[in-house]
Amino acid sequence: MTVYHHFEEINSLAVLKEDENIQFERILRETDHTELDQTVFKLQVIASKAIDCTQCGNCCRSFMINVEEKEADKVSHSLQISRSDFDEKYIEKSQNGRMILNTIPCSFLKENKCTIYENRFSGCREFPALHLPDVHKRLFSIFQNYSRCPIIFTVIEELKSTLRFNLG
Repeated sequence: MTVYHHFEEINSLAVLKEDENIQFERILRETDHTELDQTVFKLQVIASKAIDCTQCGNCCRSFMINVEEKEADKVSHSLQISRSDFDEKYIEKSQNGRMILNTIPCSFLKENKCTIYENRFSGCREFPALHLPDVHKRLFSIFQNYSRCPIIFTVIEELKSTLRFNLG
């Protein structure tokens, strides 16, 4: 497995592979869903062991993070600040009550490490979500993050090889 570490390299390759990835995504939608899940899971285990997320942190620098009430309670408690102070400092609320962190990059990212790692938000905990079932239902977001995440990029490129995807 070729492991990709450098964001600049991944970003450049992603642009070059845009048309290829459109075709590959179509093939993945037609692939047996159970087989796809199993293969992606195996590849993500290998890639995750080979890639140190603290050398990248791009997800924390580029994503809008959703926050649930219980998560906000837990993090404010761990920071030893009141929930209202936490909301004022870190949260933006929509008219329908949904909450997101109010800054990109994430306020809790310091030197590519999460300062609230043990209490991080569910979206952070799940990312890049290649370990979850029903990969075929998340292909849009996986390919959307292909240029942002070395793990996703590496898994997709290895998946092309594993499935013998060939443009020629």
